[in-house]
Amino acid sequence: MTTEQILEAVDSMTVKDLHALVKALEEKYGVSAQAAVAMAVGAPAGGAAGGAAAAPSTVKVILKSAGQQKVQLIKKVKDITGKGLKECKELVDAIPAVVKEGISPEEAIQIKAQLEEMGAEVELQ
Repeated sequence: MTTEQILEAVDSMTVKDLHALVKALEEKYGVSAQAAVAMAVGAPAGGAAGGAAAAPSTVKVILKSAGQQKVQLIKKVKDITGKGLKECKELVDAIPAVVKEGISPEEAIQIKAQLEEMGAEVELQ
């Protein structure tokens, strides 16, 4: 495949498909693709009308389960949202809770990966 064909394929993928692709690449090559996803997905999306029709333009990140590292998760939510520690603790305690909404699919994928590193269960809508 050429680079152009790969970019066209990425353009036509849903957020869920992109997340699965990122996970597969991370597992196969033993790398973290958080920064690479923003660059690879963000660049072609601006000029492609087909990709915009296949995936929603804005999504929200929903925390479904806190996992075992609750304190670290609260700190990560604080970093992501910019809210105070007390507000973030209340958000994590009120599961299911919207961590961030009205964001691009690329940003949502990055946030989901960060939260999953803390052991949380996350859903994108």
